[in-house]
Amino acid sequence: MESRFTRGKSPLLERPLGRPRGEVSLSAFALLFCELVQYCQRRVYSVAELQSKLAQLGHQVGLRLLDPLVSRERGGRRETKVLSILLFVKGPVWRALFGKEADKLEQANDDDKTFYVIEREPLVNTFISVPRENSTLNCAAFTAGLVEAVLGASGFPAKVTAHWHKGTTLMIKFEEGVIARDKSLEGR
Repeated sequence: MESRFTRGKSPLLERPLGRPRGEVSLSAFALLFCELVQYCQRRVYSVAELQSKLAQLGHQVGLRLLDPLVSRERGGRRETKVLSILLFVKGPVWRALFGKEADKLEQANDDDKTFYVIEREPLVNTFISVPRENSTLNCAAFTAGLVEAVLGASGFPAKVTAHWHKGTTLMIKFEEGVIARDKSLEGR
């Protein structure tokens, strides 16, 4: 009778019970995020308020995400330059959240303190059905709040907003002091 249970083991049954780092079921994420959007939607009166509420919740997640990610990915070493923190956001932060890097990182041609993180098909917008009266809603405001928290807690205060352009674009506008500090570090 015991041989019946050991013969032809399934690879699924041989895997350890604990999930590997960063692996979350896509359907579980979709359900949780849809419920989060509905929860916020019941408590606001406009699309702008809803996006602001999503950004606030993303900010809370970003603050909790930064320290474990820095200690795991960088060995506790913090970034000191604008470009290196943006590459950290585009790479390890995005991978920890969405399982892949962001599609593009660009700098504005006319402004040295504005950068764009471009994601063609953001996961947070994939499972959200937007009614016609709320057609301007971009649930990537959650991601914008998250990125703003990561940058702010890293010592790079910036305003991050989500826009519809080439998919979804997060516009990161750093404060003047951050750019001045970065230029002084380049001189060394």
